[in-house]
Amino acid sequence: MVKKTFENALNRLEQITAELEAGDLSLEKSLAKFSEGVELARFCSEALQEARGRVELLHSADGTLRAEPFAENSADDEEQPI
Repeated sequence: MVKKTFENALNRLEQITAELEAGDLSLEKSLAKFSEGVELARFCSEALQEARGRVELLHSADGTLRAEPFAENSADDEEQPI
């Protein structure tokens, strides 16, 4: 069995979306695909939340580097040099 990874889950979610958008499935199969898609979306969301928690930004202050947690909507994000 293939290990469930973010990439695998996202690819499967894209497949399910295409199948549902095609409109060729019965109501029963559509509901089953929808349920699978919801579970995959939840898995992907949790994986992204975990990744955000692990990302740290390195800032240089007076020649020293310090790590800070990643702040998603920081007001000064656009002003920071890369």
